[in-house]
Amino acid sequence: EERFGLTWHGKARAKLIAQRPSTGTLRPMVADSVNWGSTQNLFIEGDNLEVLKLLQKSYHQQVKMIYIDPPYNTGKEFIYPDKFDDNLDTYLRYTGQKDADGRSFGTNTETSGRYHTNWLNMMYPRLKLARNLLREDGCIFISIDDHEVDNLRLVCDEIFGESNFIATVIWHKMDSPKNSAVYLSEDHDYVLLYAKNADVWRPKLLPRSKEMVDRYKNPDNDPRGPWLLSDLAARNAYSKGRYPITTPSGRTIKGPPAGSYWRISREKFDELDSDGRIWWGDSGDNRPGIKKFLSEVRDGVVPQTYWHWKDVGSTRNAKQELSKLLNAQASSDLFETPKPTGLVRRMLKVAASDGDLVMDFFAGSGTTAHATMLESVENKLSVRCIQVQLPEPAGNGKTIANQCANRMIQAGNSLKGKLGDPGFRWFRLDATNFLKWSGGYDDLVSATESLKPDRSDLDIVFEILLKTGLDLSLAINEHNIASQTVYEMGAGALIVCLAHTIDLDLVEGIGALHDALEPEVCRVVFRDAGFADDATKTNAVQILKRHGIEDVKSL
Repeated sequence: EERFGLTWHGKARAKLIAQRPSTGTLRPMVADSVNWGSTQNLFIEGDNLEVLKLLQKSYHQQVKMIYIDPPYNTGKEFIYPDKFDDNLDTYLRYTGQKDADGRSFGTNTETSGRYHTNWLNMMYPRLKLARNLLREDGCIFISIDDHEVDNLRLVCDEIFGESNFIATVIWHKMDSPKNSAVYLSEDHDYVLLYAKNADVWRPKLLPRSKEMVDRYKNPDNDPRGPWLLSDLAARNAYSKGRYPITTPSGRTIKGPPAGSYWRISREKFDELDSDGRIWWGDSGDNRPGIKKFLSEVRDGVVPQTYWHWKDVGSTRNAKQELSKLLNAQASSDLFETPKPTGLVRRMLKVAASDGDLVMDFFAGSGTTAHATMLESVENKLSVRCIQVQLPEPAGNGKTIANQCANRMIQAGNSLKGKLGDPGFRWFRLDATNFLKWSGGYDDLVSATESLKPDRSDLDIVFEILLKTGLDLSLAINEHNIASQTVYEMGAGALIVCLAHTIDLDLVEGIGALHDALEPEVCRVVFRDAGFADDATKTNAVQILKRHGIEDVKSL
C-alpha cells in the first residue's frame, strides 16, 4: 500500500470534514451592508470551512480566480478549530453566539506536538472545497512562506493535480534588509499558482511599463514608428544560419560570431533588408540587427515568476497603505500582516477579466476586495468579489472581520463618483433557520411550524437561495399579492411566499406573476404552516400546475 505522497495523522478525517454538509446558513445583514440593492460583491463573516460548504451549490464552477493568504504556521497565528462532529457548533461557541462566555481562540505552536498536522488538517478540506468553485479556466493563488511551502505544494498536487501546477512566484516583499534577523534576512514570500485545468487556463499578458516602452526608439524616422534592435545572431544551431553579409559601406562580414548562427536564412535576411527591417547603424558599417517595431509586438508581456516590491509593493507599503486608508493612529488598530494591493492587482491582471468573479476566503484586512475595486475603476472593468473572514478577536472589542468590512467601506468611499462597484452585501454565518425536531412521535405529529420564530423572511429567503443554488447577489423583488408579500428572484426563477395565511387568491396571483415574467424554469416555495389544511395545499399545487409551474415546495 506504500506510494509517494504526503500523509499525516488526521488526513482521512480531514477528507470526511470536507464531505460533511453544513447545518448552517448565511443571514443577511442589510443595515451593515453598502449599496445592498445594487452591489454584486459579498462579504461573509464566518468560519470559511462552513461558508465554503454553503456556497457549493450557488457558486459551483463560477469563480475565475481565488487568492488566499492563509496562516503561515509560524506558531503565532490562529488555526481554525475544526471539530469533526459539528464544526458549526464549534464556530458558534468560539464566537460567543451559543454560550454566554464563548471560548478563546488558540494558536498553533511547535510545542503542541502536532505543529504541521494541525495546519494540514485545517488547509486540506478548505482547498478541497475551493477547487469545486473554480471554473474550468480558473486558477488559485496561495501566499505562503518557508514554514509550509513544501507541504502546501504536496497538498495542492493531490487536490488540484500535479499537472495543473503552473508556477511558484517569488514575491520580493522587503524594501530593506531586516538587520534584526538572527541568520539571514528573509526578503521573500512564495505565491503558489495552480490552474483548475492547465490545458484550458492561460495567463493574460501584463501591460508594458513606461520603461519598457521608452526603450523603443526611432533614430531613422521609420514611418512604422519606434523600434527595438534585436540581435541577428543566436547560439541555437541552425543549418541555414551561416553565410557572409556585405554592409552598405562595402565591408564584408564573413559570418556570425564564433559559436553562434544567424537566426534567419539568407533568403529571409534579404527580404527583411529590402523592407527596411535591418539596421546597419548610423554609419552603415555595423553588424546588422533586426528592427522589432512596437506597433507589431504583442500587446503586453508574458508574466514572470519574480515579482519585485517596486512593481507590486512591499510589506511596509501594505501597512502604510492600510494606515492611510483607515486613518489609523496606532499600529495596534491595524491588521498585522496585510498584503499590498499591488500584489493582488498583479494577480488580477494575470487571471481576471471583465465580468469575472474572484474570491478570497482568508480575507484578513480586505486587500483582495480593495485591489478588485481599484483594478475595476482603473481599467473600467466589472469584476465581482466574494470575501470570507472569521470574526477572530483583534483587541479593543473588535474582530478581524470588522476590520475587513471597515476597509471595504473606506475603499469604496475613496472611489465614490467613479465607475465601479464600491459596495457589498454583508452576510453572517449562523445556524439554520429551520427548527430541529428533538421530541417524540407525538411532538412530530403536532408540530405545525418548521421555521425559527426569531428569524426574518429575508433570513429564510437567503437560505432557500443557497439550497436552490442561486446567486446571493440576485435582486430580491417584493410583490404585494392579495395583501401578502411575495419574494421573487432571478426574473421569476424562484418565488417565495412566507405568509402565515395562504389562500387561493394569493396562489392565483403567484401564477399570474409567473405568466407575466415567463421564466424558463420556476420554483415556488411556501411556508407550510400558512396553509389552513391539506385541501388548500393540494388546490394550490393544481392551480400552479395550470400556470405551468411544476416545482412547488413547502417549508
